[in-house]
Amino acid sequence: MKNSIRVSFFVFSVLLFASCAKQSKKSVDYIHNEGKAQGTYYSATYLQPDGKDLQVEIDSFFMRFDRSLSTYNPNSVISKINKNQSTDTDLYFENMFEAAQEVSIKTNGAFDITVAPLVNAWGFGFGNQERIKEPNIAELMPLIGYNKIKLVEHQLIKSNPNIMLDASAIAQGYSADLVAALFEENGCENYMIDIGGEIVCKGKNPKGKNWQIGIDKPVDDPVNENGELQTIVSISNKGITTSGNYRQFYFKDGKKYAHTINPISGRPVDHSLLSATVVADNCTTADAYATAFMVMGKDSAMALCKRMPEMDCYLIYADEQGKFQVVYTDGFKKYLAN
Repeated sequence: MKNSIRVSFFVFSVLLFASCAKQSKKSVDYIHNEGKAQGTYYSATYLQPDGKDLQVEIDSFFMRFDRSLSTYNPNSVISKINKNQSTDTDLYFENMFEAAQEVSIKTNGAFDITVAPLVNAWGFGFGNQERIKEPNIAELMPLIGYNKIKLVEHQLIKSNPNIMLDASAIAQGYSADLVAALFEENGCENYMIDIGGEIVCKGKNPKGKNWQIGIDKPVDDPVNENGELQTIVSISNKGITTSGNYRQFYFKDGKKYAHTINPISGRPVDHSLLSATVVADNCTTADAYATAFMVMGKDSAMALCKRMPEMDCYLIYADEQGKFQVVYTDGFKKYLAN
């Protein structure tokens, strides 16, 4: 479902980290870590009270997390479930599952972690990516449906053994929340964690201001060479993520196939919505709804977001002339920095 190539964010406070560190004692105390995780890269900037570098703890966490929810780790909990191997679910999986099911219900199935067979068949998942011909959707749809799976005493029960799960549309956001919790446990009150574009931030950046995060213009750019920003948001104490179809896609016979798969139709989405940015109290929620909104389209996404006061969104879409247009909830205005 996601995707994902996650949308590329430019976190300006991180880019300015080195210069800021030279300017004041406060900035010197900020620590910056980078590394690989979940098939992407992470970036963390934080003010650690005792000056301890937490990279070892961060990397150790990601190793544990991947053993639960990485579909690219053949021995992870989710991989074993997909292969129908006997395994107990762990706390990471169970928390992800509960959150995912809740979003599925609220979006009437626009978000659905059982979408894995479709994602793989269309050439975007952890399966065959030859993309030789369109998949037989009618054969796959009986395997799709969040109501066809349930947890019973640490066991994932499927209504059909061929059902497979893909948690990529929520797992990165969830992991960002867990790294934030790690920071909190170590007394950090000012931090930003970015995992492939899934961001949690709290307090102030090294310049003493809210964290400044850029949202890309949704220009087709699979290798991220463009880097042009649509807008900048000023944010703190929130999770933020963007989902879009301008990084992962392919053309076949002159038609563009986007990586966001609609679990209801069984096909890649094909509508005017180009990217969806969601701000929520946690990144797990923001991550899942950003994907759901890309499935739902502009009008349905905006209508749902307006009914959820704890969440705001910023949607970029193409008008009838193909020009970029923007619509956002009233609550999102306070985050706009320019």
